[in-house]
Amino acid sequence: MSLSRRKFLKGLATTSAASVIGPSLLMQVAKAAEEGSPYSADGVWKVSGSHWGAFRARIYNGKVVEIKPLERDKYPTDMIKGIKGIIYNPSRVRYPVVRLNWLKKHKFSGDTRGNNRFVRVTWDEALDLFYQELERIQKDYGPWALHAGMTGWRATGQFHSCTSHMQRAVGMHGNFMTKVGDYSTGAGQTILPYVLGSTEVYAQGTSWPDILSNSKTIILWANDPMKNTQVGWQCETHDSYAYYEQLKDKIAKGQIKVISVDPVRSKTQNYLGCEQLYVNPQTDVPFMLAIAHTLYKEELYAKKFLETYALGFDEFVPYLLGKTKDKVEKTPEWAEPICGVKADQIREFARLLAADRTQLIFGWAIQRQQHGEQPYWMGAVLAAMLGQIGLPGGGISYAHHYSGVGIPSTGAAGPGGFPRNVDEGKKPKWDNNDFKGYSKTIPVARWVDAILEPGKEINYNGSKVKLPDTKMLVVSGCNPWHHHQDRNRMKKAFQKLQTVVTIDFAWTATCRFSDIVLPACTQFERNDIDLYGAYSASGILAMHKLVDPLYQSKTDFEIFTELCRRFGRHKEFTRGMDEMEWVRMLYKDCRDANKANFEMPEFDQFWADGVIDFGEGKSFVRHADFRLDPEINPLGTPSGFIEIFSRKIDRFGYEHCQGHPMWFEKAERSHGGPMSDKYPLWLQSCHPDQRLHSQMCESEEYRATYSVQGREPIYISPEDAKKRGIKDGDIVRVFNDRGQLLAGARVSDNYPSGVVRIHEGAWYGPMNEKVGSLDTYGDPNTLTMDVGSSELAQATSANTVVVEIEKFRGEVPPVTSFGGPIYES
Repeated sequence: MSLSRRKFLKGLATTSAASVIGPSLLMQVAKAAEEGSPYSADGVWKVSGSHWGAFRARIYNGKVVEIKPLERDKYPTDMIKGIKGIIYNPSRVRYPVVRLNWLKKHKFSGDTRGNNRFVRVTWDEALDLFYQELERIQKDYGPWALHAGMTGWRATGQFHSCTSHMQRAVGMHGNFMTKVGDYSTGAGQTILPYVLGSTEVYAQGTSWPDILSNSKTIILWANDPMKNTQVGWQCETHDSYAYYEQLKDKIAKGQIKVISVDPVRSKTQNYLGCEQLYVNPQTDVPFMLAIAHTLYKEELYAKKFLETYALGFDEFVPYLLGKTKDKVEKTPEWAEPICGVKADQIREFARLLAADRTQLIFGWAIQRQQHGEQPYWMGAVLAAMLGQIGLPGGGISYAHHYSGVGIPSTGAAGPGGFPRNVDEGKKPKWDNNDFKGYSKTIPVARWVDAILEPGKEINYNGSKVKLPDTKMLVVSGCNPWHHHQDRNRMKKAFQKLQTVVTIDFAWTATCRFSDIVLPACTQFERNDIDLYGAYSASGILAMHKLVDPLYQSKTDFEIFTELCRRFGRHKEFTRGMDEMEWVRMLYKDCRDANKANFEMPEFDQFWADGVIDFGEGKSFVRHADFRLDPEINPLGTPSGFIEIFSRKIDRFGYEHCQGHPMWFEKAERSHGGPMSDKYPLWLQSCHPDQRLHSQMCESEEYRATYSVQGREPIYISPEDAKKRGIKDGDIVRVFNDRGQLLAGARVSDNYPSGVVRIHEGAWYGPMNEKVGSLDTYGDPNTLTMDVGSSELAQATSANTVVVEIEKFRGEVPPVTSFGGPIYES
């Protein structure tokens, strides 16, 4: 590191007023006189979009003062009220900064990483350091030492995709290690290609009109679509809610029976007024095995369907009947003490599933546990035994809670995006692809293992993965200090890293534990284009820049163009185009792709109108082609058929994921399971109701609508609260052997005894950087276990966790999650 701290301070002292205050503030007076300007007397309305939906924003005096949903959105989410708080909040990353001790010691003092003490620097100095570190890592180590593969729910907009900009720029400099899979569906997307031939979790499902017209029974299995479809991967339309209204009406008229299989009364169940079938947490597989046992013994299963469309049922039956090495017959009586459902109720439930057209709809949280592959596999087995896969209103879905899956799709093409990879025929500056025997790609949830145990070999999906010796992380628009598990284990890992660079607009815990932090602007401070409706493809949306970038923030495009300029690849990075030239080109390509079926206006007209509506979509039935002719339309499994028994997985020889679905006990489980004597409460950390993961937690005014004494809520049953002397609104300490946190108690009879919930995405706010320190706001991953689901997927096991709760006594520490860094000089 050639730049001294003295030079940094000298550069800071000569920073111009414009770069300190920000161009948006200095130019307001000059712009006020412009006709039609947002600085004029009435301001202007502009169209934009977000994960929470499309909207119009009123800009007055250079500031967003009002947000209202786009007229087409008939069911807008309440979260749209938090958008202003994303732009204007104390947690904005305002300036380029460098961690004090990393800069001061000129070496990599990881022991203080996380103390939140940073030195403000100029953009040139920060980018010079970023570039120098990339050079050093490639020169002194190699591509295996650089992890630039972290991804997450980047902001909406096809051009300004933070991951694409970051990986293209870093990839032009040199190769790097990346990941496979994601935290949302890691176990499911690995097991289901072996069973049903695709990941299924990101596949379009049977259209809601087909379900509503044909289903007699719908099972919402650990699925809460009313909560989760408030947000979407691209700009969400919220059209799903019209179908929920119709479903509610059909339930009331007795036309459809809906049962929510879930330990808690979900938002969807409460809205629909449907039934609940309680199952002890993490015990769905014993419950399903007992259902299968009943279907088999009472000859309620579809023999002909299994013979025609599936393989391996004969290998599965001996396990069901207790004729394999475990010698345990999977009867309802066996399952009852494990899953908490009475044996006769299990039989009644099995008979109900087989009686008429039944649609199984699974959520994702159920596979985020130890052995998370098993409930998804076993769900597919039940669907195959019922014999309704490929029928309208029957079969199985793993995605109807996600991004409008089930809304009939128009089939229109959406706009493309900024390229993520180096252009074809081009090579990086450091053209070194020698990973020294380390794996170039690792399972997403095992990156902390790589830092702590470099060189360790693990099993993964039929192969061996040698964990690389990571020295440097580059993270852009992603918050791994939200989505990974076991905060104190992460602290130990980050003490070993040499350099962490983060590019973001909000001062997340990831920024706090970084060395160089660069301020990106929000999506509302740049121009872009997006598909309106991720699966429905309902239209194309213009995302107008609402305000100029605040403080010293820049677009990702600008940031990485300037990084590439340091090694002479900036023209290649941009392809010689600026922001609006890219947006125009993406629109033109989209218009050309749709010209045969959808009329789209010239760009200027589109940009003025703000949105194009493609109209109604067409209905679709999942797996209908396969059912029509499995020979012509085979599944993507090795055999082309549904694989109840997988010979390929069986040959892997894994202990915890064998040739067919099985029940494996968890390391931790409530309701009489392991560790429940010490920690009797199961902590559920599912998708939040008032955020998108950790996005919008920084929105101060909106956060105040649900927080409890400034803390994240923890939901607890009246019985468990009374036993511990806890009242609604109390500050409580939640703890286990891995960590401790403060949260605000919300006593609710939606939760049974033994089950508590903290929504994931709550910002981590430790009292200090030390291992074991108290989290002051309520991040559930302070307590979760960081182990792989099994040798197959190596996915997250976030929902395998038990805790205890007590009323907090003494002086309550302030929340440290929000507000940015401590600036040092």
